[in-house]
Amino acid sequence: MDGDAEGVWSPDIEQSFQEALAIYPPCGRRKIILSDEGKMYGRNELIARYIKLRTGKTRTRKQVSSHIQVLARKKVREFQASIKVSSHLQVLARRKSREIQSKLKDQASKDKALQNMAALSSAQIVSPNLIKSQLPPLPQPPYPPPALAPGSRFWPTPIPGQPGPSQDIKPFAQTYPNLPGPVPPPISAYEPLAPPLPPTATAVPVWQDRTIASSKLRMLEYSAFMEVPRDQDTYSKHLFVHIGQTNPSYSDPLLEAVDIRQIYDKFPEKKGGLKELYEKGPQNAFFLVKFWADLNSSDMQDGPGSFYGVSSQYCSTENMTITVSTKVCSFGKQVVEKVETEYARVEGGKCVYRIHRSPMCEYMINFIHKLKHLPEKYMMNSVLENFTILQVVTNRETQETLLCIAFVFEVSTSEHGAQYHVYRLIKD
Repeated sequence: MDGDAEGVWSPDIEQSFQEALAIYPPCGRRKIILSDEGKMYGRNELIARYIKLRTGKTRTRKQVSSHIQVLARKKVREFQASIKVSSHLQVLARRKSREIQSKLKDQASKDKALQNMAALSSAQIVSPNLIKSQLPPLPQPPYPPPALAPGSRFWPTPIPGQPGPSQDIKPFAQTYPNLPGPVPPPISAYEPLAPPLPPTATAVPVWQDRTIASSKLRMLEYSAFMEVPRDQDTYSKHLFVHIGQTNPSYSDPLLEAVDIRQIYDKFPEKKGGLKELYEKGPQNAFFLVKFWADLNSSDMQDGPGSFYGVSSQYCSTENMTITVSTKVCSFGKQVVEKVETEYARVEGGKCVYRIHRSPMCEYMINFIHKLKHLPEKYMMNSVLENFTILQVVTNRETQETLLCIAFVFEVSTSEHGAQYHVYRLIKD
């Protein structure tokens, strides 16, 4: 176990550990405060917390510290070994230099070669291809080289996947699987080997666990807005809430998790409620979105021609018909529900589902009007504390839950308008 007191770290824990090392740089004895929790964490505590959120498995702060020390000792040993290799390279470089000097007769060529060699590092000097490109050709012997005995030739032609005699061998060299190699003739009386299978895609797509996405459906965009006509052909648009399209990368942090039981009382508990849906699963389809809504639309004159709407967009690798149920809840009870059906449109090899400019229900329009007329933001937030929306996207044919998103709200105080934060819903 190489001195690792806590035992073998399984691959999933080790992967999460390495991700956390990249996310949280060393900070000495300082503590980091997480704004959404208000708690102070040291780096090892943050790494342990990340492992717990990512894998559900517990590693203590001391176990993380011990593992870091084990890896540090391993790095030191590798560095010491590389120093020994470097020393050997220098010896080989000096030997190569002596050989070249003994073969160069012409003084001008010798001077030029020595100038070129002075500019090379030890590692470059011992690389055959660099020596050939940097030094002038050696004088050819007046007689042909002796023929090699049968069986004594090495690599007469390049072997597929291996470097040729003039190539520099590099560790972890990039391979090019699409380049065809020579195909040997089949051996009689034996079945030819099946061609190798193509490399499989990454087990977990980059957008999963980093965006609102299950294994079958991903939300690309969501917005609730008001449009006010300015003249016959143009209008002004105000976004109350908005989730824009993103391009996540594997270096982005994973979504933080919230225990779903903390919000059970904010949504219906009867048949088809949040609790029953979560128990039915799949549990990677459940998310919580905290919106800071922008109600500051004073620069737009609301009137009879105003349009209140909701737009959303999803994508999937499967062609199916989806049903989108949106339930508006007050004090945990359903007030109104809107159900919409959408069909796939194939774009760029993916199935895209768009619900564009769906009219907002009368209840929501009146609710927004009353909310905007409250004199203080704390009063608005007091009302919003008991106001939630539950959106459930299902496969119409199989009734499988594709996404379940719980929306909770506060009023935005930011000059940048509407803001949001996404969490995964779990059950510890």
